[in-house]
Amino acid sequence: MSSILMKLALTAVMMMNTVYLHTPTDVIVNSMTLDEKIGQMFIAGFHGPVMNKEITDLIQNEHLGGVILYSQNIQSSTQLLSLVNNLKKTNINTLPLFISTDEEGGRVSRLPAGKTAFPPSFTIGKHNNKALAYRVGNAIGKEMGAYGFNLNFAPDFDIYTNPNNTVIGNRSFGTTPDIVSSLGTAAMKGLQDSHVIPTIKHFPGHGDTAVDSHIGLPIVRKTKQQLYKTELKPFQAAIKNGADMVMVAHIQYPYIDSAKPASLSKTLITGLLRDELGFDGVVITDDLEMGAISSHFGIETAVVDAVQAGVDLLLFAHTYETEKKAIHAIKQAVQNGKISEERIDESVRRIVHLKLKYNLTDQPLPADSLSILGCPAHQAVLNEILKSD
Repeated sequence: MSSILMKLALTAVMMMNTVYLHTPTDVIVNSMTLDEKIGQMFIAGFHGPVMNKEITDLIQNEHLGGVILYSQNIQSSTQLLSLVNNLKKTNINTLPLFISTDEEGGRVSRLPAGKTAFPPSFTIGKHNNKALAYRVGNAIGKEMGAYGFNLNFAPDFDIYTNPNNTVIGNRSFGTTPDIVSSLGTAAMKGLQDSHVIPTIKHFPGHGDTAVDSHIGLPIVRKTKQQLYKTELKPFQAAIKNGADMVMVAHIQYPYIDSAKPASLSKTLITGLLRDELGFDGVVITDDLEMGAISSHFGIETAVVDAVQAGVDLLLFAHTYETEKKAIHAIKQAVQNGKISEERIDESVRRIVHLKLKYNLTDQPLPADSLSILGCPAHQAVLNEILKSD
């Protein structure tokens, strides 16, 4: 099927009721080459505030599934809108791109000046108000959508149980499973209703760590039974309420898997997350260039282990050469039989289904889409938080 016909077919599929999604998903997956399918399993970052040849190569020649933008890519509202529109225009693949970032509020916030500057989740958690958490999530999603973002690596579902945990800290909604479950799920629903895909993180829980996984490999000496009593409760609530995507942490749980961190562990991903908790959505790794992985595992080994473990999306945030190496490592693993094409298809079906569910599009946005930034309705939500804080 030609790319033009595939684009027309995809448009028709996206107009269908979600009841019929399974058949169109299979039609799309079955029409894709192996290279196209593998490319869809990667989200990559790049350097600078404008398009460069590296990200263009990854999108057009490696069939990249999505991009992640950081503060280094963002200078102003007009620049960001232009960048996202150009990323979309560059995509010659059948499926639209995931356009992603981390927009939690507080210290983990990527949107430029002009946004509604929401405080960290812990401040919202003090109010223990589900309706308020929903409105925050919905407002963040609408402001992200004004730029063309369709995927948010938030909200944080970690429970802040270790006071020495500086990497999570006030990014958490609270110190108890009930507050994190209630408010995290409400914020997730708010994002979903704004048509931005939420990502619950960092499975199976980053709240009781003292080591920053950006730098080293945290180790949590808890049994699975202990996780069920605390850390897993928010994830169970989110899954029960329709979570779309779960980000798996680079944390080792030696009493559950003595060899591999959660992000590379079949025991934790397929065994615990999928089989026991019943999650059949998209599983994504945390950034595989973080020190927890790059300092302890070779990239080629890590990506193969992750896919074998049950991961669908592989996140590489910074380095073009590493991103290329990782993509080619998966291709090689399929060719030499370490990973079956059926295993690749399993992940790509989930990815395609999610893109269809949210009607993702590469249609550029006009400048007036930014008029919602910092609007009175969103400012009113912020004022309610600050007035009662």
